[in-house]
Amino acid sequence: MSEQKEKILRFYKGSEGEEIAVKLVDMAEQVRRTQKFRLSGFLSPYGQEIAETVAANYPGIRVDFDGGYQGAERQRAMFIDESFDVSPSFDIEVVKVSWNQQFIRPGHRDVLGSLMGLGIDRECFGDILTAPDNAKILTDNKMSVFLLDNLVSVGAATVSCEMDELSAIAPKEEQCKEIRATVASLRADSIAAAGYGCSRSRAAADIDADKLKLNWQPVKNASQSIKEGDVLSMRGRGRLEVQEVRGQTKKGRIVVVLKRFY
Repeated sequence: MSEQKEKILRFYKGSEGEEIAVKLVDMAEQVRRTQKFRLSGFLSPYGQEIAETVAANYPGIRVDFDGGYQGAERQRAMFIDESFDVSPSFDIEVVKVSWNQQFIRPGHRDVLGSLMGLGIDRECFGDILTAPDNAKILTDNKMSVFLLDNLVSVGAATVSCEMDELSAIAPKEEQCKEIRATVASLRADSIAAAGYGCSRSRAAADIDADKLKLNWQPVKNASQSIKEGDVLSMRGRGRLEVQEVRGQTKKGRIVVVLKRFY
């Protein structure tokens, strides 16, 4: 077992991220051997964080993401050897599922339940975008054929399926807000507390619980130093970018400008 693989698997061992970490590390190992690329299934934001952690531990390998449209929550990860000069496709398609809204209006949960009822793994499809009379399911090109042939009902509604265009999906704007704050120091717990609106003791506890990452690597301890341009991320609470460090106030506190993404 390589040093990188052992390190990552040890970190995620016993957590709910262990299974996906094993898959993603195996992909990175294959890319290192073949010097080509490997494509994952659709990942949750947490899975995407794991993918970035994996890539950060493998020099010469980068990871790109695509969920089929701008702002997609669930996305596929592609590990690519930096010497590989081809741009592979993410193989994402969209299936439009339609029903008669006069009689019934299935929701996201109904569509998801019907897909799971067909025995489809969650990683085989991405976002499900619902409207009063239809839902658009992001999936890969192989699964789209299966859905066209087998998805005939959603809940109590009879449905029809057809291929749709990815370009017809409107981009989803990422929500963010700028935070201007003064902190006692550029420690990880101080910046996290200012950005996530909590106490330093709470931030320190989250760091001890391995919930906070710095540039997609685990934060070593609460006193770890943060600099301009760094990215902090906490599961379930979004991403925090350190945009500017503006110097000190008359009382010796440091002025920072942060951008928090939701």
